Amino acid sequence: MVTELGHFALILAALTACVQVVIPLVGAHKRWPGWMAVAEPAAIMQFILTAFSFGALTWAFVRSDFSLRLVALNSHSLKPMLYKISGTWGNHEGSMLLWVLILTLFGAMLAVFGRNLPPSLRARALAVQAAIGVAFFAFILLTSNPFLRLATPPFDGEGLNPLLQDPGLAFHPPFLYLGYVGLSMAFSFAVAALIEGRVDAAWARWVRPWTLAAWVFLTIGIALGSWWAYYELGWGGFWFWDPVENASFMPWLLAAALLHTAIVAEKRETLKSWTILLAILAFGFSLIGTFIVRSGVITSVHAFANDPERGVFILLILAVFMGGALILFAARANVMEARGVFGMISRETMLVANNILLAVACFVVFVGTIWPLVSELAFDRKLSVGAPFFNMAFTPFMVLLGLLLPIGAMMPWKRGKLGRVARTLIPALILSLALAGLAWAMQTGRSLLGPVGLFLAAWLVFGSIVDLLGRTGRGTMRARFGRLIRLPRADWGKAVAHSGLGITMFGIAGLMAWEVEDIRVAQLNAPFRVAAYELTLTDVREVQGPNYFSTVGDVRLVKDGREIAILHPEKRVYPVSRMPTTEAAIDYRLLRDVYVVIGDPQDGGGYTVRTYIKPLTNWIWMGAFLMSLGGTLSLFDRRYRVAAGARKTATVGVPAE
Repeated sequence: MVTELGHFALILAALTACVQVVIPLVGAHKRWPGWMAVAEPAAIMQFILTAFSFGALTWAFVRSDFSLRLVALNSHSLKPMLYKISGTWGNHEGSMLLWVLILTLFGAMLAVFGRNLPPSLRARALAVQAAIGVAFFAFILLTSNPFLRLATPPFDGEGLNPLLQDPGLAFHPPFLYLGYVGLSMAFSFAVAALIEGRVDAAWARWVRPWTLAAWVFLTIGIALGSWWAYYELGWGGFWFWDPVENASFMPWLLAAALLHTAIVAEKRETLKSWTILLAILAFGFSLIGTFIVRSGVITSVHAFANDPERGVFILLILAVFMGGALILFAARANVMEARGVFGMISRETMLVANNILLAVACFVVFVGTIWPLVSELAFDRKLSVGAPFFNMAFTPFMVLLGLLLPIGAMMPWKRGKLGRVARTLIPALILSLALAGLAWAMQTGRSLLGPVGLFLAAWLVFGSIVDLLGRTGRGTMRARFGRLIRLPRADWGKAVAHSGLGITMFGIAGLMAWEVEDIRVAQLNAPFRVAAYELTLTDVREVQGPNYFSTVGDVRLVKDGREIAILHPEKRVYPVSRMPTTEAAIDYRLLRDVYVVIGDPQDGGGYTVRTYIKPLTNWIWMGAFLMSLGGTLSLFDRRYRVAAGARKTATVGVPAE
């Protein structure tokens, strides 16, 4: 009964979304307050109905209701409760319902927290958000219904993909979708502003918090996915440049560019057309990611790889919304005329350079991701584009970005003097070069990758510190410290986020430059050496888990004659899905990880053991955490809340009706 109510609630939510599209748009065009006001309760009701539908599906998974086709295909009665719940979105149909739930959540949040927006802009933004909802409600109900029943329910289910039975992957998709779908708010604001003919500083201020929230969630989601791939897949890497990984990374790059260019639109009334275009493209690449994951046209270990019919439906949604938004963008070019002017040496120029680097980097990733498909369709040639291409083509843009960020953060608006900013940053430059030289000397002439990564990290961190201290003015240390702690949260957020980017860069460079790998057949109780560590496989035993059988090794880790840890690498087999998985054993430390994977027994005795010494790996996720923390600090800056100054600026700009 609950399942049928969930299906019915989903249909009602779709009908509510239709109402939310039509009536507020007509009301905004006619300036009828009552019709515009329909958008708010409709958005809230749409979210409540979708949440009930999602709750009904979750309840079916919790109760192991195998009369529901989706539960039978993706759950099992012996699964731990966490994975029964996460199984709700560990499949195509359930994940699409989560996608729409988050879409309606953002619409409801705009209805509740956007009261200080001009009524017509709020009504139009909510209508555009509902239009996206209508498209995806139709997609779910017509092609991906999660509430289909089975005429003859099985005794038990087929279980969830074992790779997804992990806490990291249980939370990775919700955060990723909060970022993906959160960018729909920037898109809705952009289209609403184009319809209204009002693109001004107030619009940029309203759109920034929503974009910032989406970027923070996307950062957390990508970091969780990278961490999961590192410790769960057993191959020792954190990023494979897989098409599905790239599908989340491309919107992240464009959202970062949008955040920076929105600052220029807000402060200087310029780059408005570029800001609108980025808002459209950021969500457009989210839709492209949805297409890549669900169409099956590109092979990926992460993809749902469903039938092409669903891919065509998503491609149609992409064409309608992106094509319509870009046509509207071209038609409204006259309302995006820039008012502010700036010199070649200015913060505006630095932010433009920032945007160019991020946008071109995104284009490089897009070309590398889509080229195998283009090659097969156009030239009938099958090829793969792997890490060597992406590392070579993508890295220079990130290096340039890291070099420019501290300078751009300290450059004044409108016009500035490069020499003055450079003199201020001399201490940061000297410290960064000294650390890079130290790293070069200590590694005895190996590749430049590690020292360059350390230089960029130090440059970004020390540059952020110099920027913060420069905002405290002159005076006693006590007075400057007082001003420092009273700086706006956005200033602290910028410094923390830029420092986080530097730390992530250093982690990646250090890992790639100084990693040590060893693969061998290890005999029981026969020590072997990897770099500065001695490892001994002391025992191998069979263990039964709640829904799997496991071969567990005991590996003794010793350094300088002192035992550091006993590691327990596993190789699991899930009998329901008949699928093996590798569980790496990792000794986590601040400056390095020791990563051990056990393989199959060998004919001559012993087991295959892979060992990696991975320096600075945890710095990658520390940096991602700092970037998320910086974004969160900025999000709670009172100047960037939607309510701040909204009434004061609501009259700026004349609607082009």
